[in-house]
Amino acid sequence: MVKKMRIVDSSVLQDESGAALVTSLVILLVLSLLALAGMQGSVLEERMAGNMSNRNLAFQAAEAALRDAEYFLEGATLPAFDGTDGLYQPTAAGTTPRWNLVNWDDSDSRKISGTDTIDHVAQQPRYIIEDMGALESTVNGSLVASEAVPDNRVYRVTARGVGGTTTATVVLQCTFKK
Repeated sequence: MVKKMRIVDSSVLQDESGAALVTSLVILLVLSLLALAGMQGSVLEERMAGNMSNRNLAFQAAEAALRDAEYFLEGATLPAFDGTDGLYQPTAAGTTPRWNLVNWDDSDSRKISGTDTIDHVAQQPRYIIEDMGALESTVNGSLVASEAVPDNRVYRVTARGVGGTTTATVVLQCTFKK
């Protein structure tokens, strides 16, 4: 039996100095960077969706406060607008608006009435009402004795809602004619 011997050229072995390893590490690095960029994009999109949800919650809370104020104004008699309990006269023209002067966390503003509360908000919504005065009568001539005199008063309602965190705040305003 004859044994065959294989002779390996040592110069070929010396030329292969880990080129496959270096190439595979570069490819792995590129794939890792792509995966990291994809993860950062997903995290950013998730944060944006959470912030939008938080802002929407604040908007809904402010809307609820506006509706509560309108319900309050529809009452048969209204208390005096003397600056207490969120009922104000408007500020003079050219001065800081009332809603920027109010401490929204204090009795300067009104909470929504009754036992109604909004779930998942950091603070319950609040509002203020400003008596803007009476409108000039648009009726020409005299009133008939049997007709009621129209109450053409206008009120400005400013409502503030807070979302799930105190960083999401929405302020809405409407004008109510009674």
